Amino acid sequence: MTDTNLKSSAQRVQDFLAARQSGYLVKELPGSTRTARDAAEAIGCEVAQIAKSLVFRDEDSGNPILIIASGTNRVSVPKVQKATGLKVGKASAEFVKERVGYAIGGVPPVAHLSDVVTILDPDLKKYRTIWAAAGTPNAVFELDPHDLDRLTDGRWVSLAE
Repeated sequence: MTDTNLKSSAQRVQDFLAARQSGYLVKELPGSTRTARDAAEAIGCEVAQIAKSLVFRDEDSGNPILIIASGTNRVSVPKVQKATGLKVGKASAEFVKERVGYAIGGVPPVAHLSDVVTILDPDLKKYRTIWAAAGTPNAVFELDPHDLDRLTDGRWVSLAE
């Protein structure tokens, strides 16, 4: 089931979820979900239940790296680099939009324009449900964190500072 009123980038996320028979539904909220705190307030959940999507650039290949972290965690780039062997660098807003297909503040964990290496924060598994961005600064979807690796082909890596 899809909501014909979704913005095109949120609809792309919904189509991805539907194609994988996930049962998850994208919701557009009246308030901003651009930051983890904004999202938690709009949804009515803990900030730690927000799966924030942070895009970096692999300095060796130039490809995007997506880190999906619990909303309360700060990512330790050295930890990620040590665990993965990736050379993690900053990504500009233009790089994110061009390579991943979404503006910062609405980057979902799925449905990207190109393949991305995805790193998942195991702290998200502490919760029965989590919430992730769904393509716009006010679109989200609720999911079981244990589905993240299946939906993203991501790898669980201890990444919090």
